Amino acid sequence: MTGFGAAEGPVGDLRVGVEIRTVNHRFFNPSLKLPAAFARWEAEVREALRQRINRGHVSLIARISRAENENGVVDEPRFAAYVDQLRALKERYALSGDVDLATLLRMPDVVGSRNQDEESSGSAAELVRVVDEAATALMAMREAEGARLAAVLLERLDVIEGALARIAERAPERLIAQRDRLKQSVKELSEGIALDEQRLAQEIAVLADKLDVNEEIDRFNSHLAAFRETLRSAAADGVGKRLGFLLQEMLRETNTTGSKANDARMLHEVVMVKEELERIREQVENLE
Repeated sequence: MTGFGAAEGPVGDLRVGVEIRTVNHRFFNPSLKLPAAFARWEAEVREALRQRINRGHVSLIARISRAENENGVVDEPRFAAYVDQLRALKERYALSGDVDLATLLRMPDVVGSRNQDEESSGSAAELVRVVDEAATALMAMREAEGARLAAVLLERLDVIEGALARIAERAPERLIAQRDRLKQSVKELSEGIALDEQRLAQEIAVLADKLDVNEEIDRFNSHLAAFRETLRSAAADGVGKRLGFLLQEMLRETNTTGSKANDARMLHEVVMVKEELERIREQVENLE
């Protein structure tokens, strides 16, 4: 699922800002960009993300920001080197004027902030705390998106349920039509020959059993109920994998129903159910 979260806080004597972005992915796939000062805590940050996010491509960027009250640092060796160079040039070329402080401070790299790549005096726990705050903001956004997506999936389930109801309504009519067609075919083929009515009844019963889809529809409805229940649950490990499994089972029942249908109207409904299941599958891959 897509999402974004950001947070800022102290890590030792540094201040760090953390941004986390997620996009759809079947598995947990983290990508971390940490300043060198925090590189030794990458494993702790990765585990903190794993505890909060089950699926998705996760991009985390941490940046050290300069505190407002942090004063510039004068690089004295560089400053002294510039003084010597300027005095030497003045004498060599007989230049007038003094080597003043303002000029020296404007020289490259004389004044700067502390190197952000130097080790922080903080701890992994402080960095993880900031990461966790960013992850909380991220999860709030993902949960809002998930709620909207769940509503869309429930609408798709209603469409499928309507198609199943029409299949169930058509099934008995289809059996009667198949029975009458079989009787008529046997009658035409056996004209002038005595029929074994009992054997004919047995063949019709076998045909009816082969074409019966009540069990498939019952199981499908059971899967639909489980799908709805899972969507409304708050499982700690997410619902995406369970929904994916239920979709596989529903597709299995759909294929079996289609193979038994032998009826244009029922096959039309089966095709529509498959299309809806495919739409749902594409969305479920985005759910955690």
